[in-house]
Amino acid sequence: MIEIEVNLRNVQRRIAEAAGRAGRDPAEVILVAVTKTFTVDHIQAACELGVRHFGENRVGEAAEKVPIVNQWVEEQALPPLTWHMVGHLQSRKARDAIQLFDMIHSVDTLKLAQRLDRALPLSPPKLEGRKGGRVGQTMPILLEANVSGEESKYGFALDQWAEDEQQRERFFAIVEEILALPQVEVQGLMTIAPIVADPEEARPYFRRLRRLRDALAERFPGESWRHLSMGMTDDFEVAIEEGATLVRIGRAIFGERLACQLGA
Repeated sequence: MIEIEVNLRNVQRRIAEAAGRAGRDPAEVILVAVTKTFTVDHIQAACELGVRHFGENRVGEAAEKVPIVNQWVEEQALPPLTWHMVGHLQSRKARDAIQLFDMIHSVDTLKLAQRLDRALPLSPPKLEGRKGGRVGQTMPILLEANVSGEESKYGFALDQWAEDEQQRERFFAIVEEILALPQVEVQGLMTIAPIVADPEEARPYFRRLRRLRDALAERFPGESWRHLSMGMTDDFEVAIEEGATLVRIGRAIFGERLACQLGA
């Protein structure tokens, strides 16, 4: 798919330029190609162009694509892929998610973290097309922060964390409980910025998340806070300038989303 190749190279160039403007190594930024509604053919085309990180928004849709793609990757003797859950995850689908994904970006409640923790030791081997499983392993997770205060968004309410001591301390208490869970490994934070006309308008939200990460690293210095998952097609360059290590990009690579009949 020639269009995907052209788009991907353009995104990679823009990532490198944004990192350069911030004095960062572009290798610090992981491109997660978000394939919600796109087909196995689209994913395979991106794989052949060197993409190794893919994001899905729904467990049901991922369950229909991940095993097929992983089996194909194995048959082609390509390096294994890393699958990211980047959409809202319901607690009741936690066990299914850990059989499909290698990282979950959207942990937005203590209950969900606890459900993932309980499910991991009990999980059967991963779905067909994957070797092994996460029995006895930990699941890397990111804590989703709603730093904009928008009611339509998921995530821990953290729009006033710097000014509101009560909001901040309430969240830090939850974080302490999550960090104590043996089967999940907190590796950082994730956010979705508001939809804005000018990407510069999203900068304060990315900066707020980075500062929250820094505050968490100071409060819990023994933990890894290396990842900031922030930035999508319309604002990823600003996110990189503000410290993003994971950018979630779909439309800029694959084009407009397809009508999807796959499971939710």
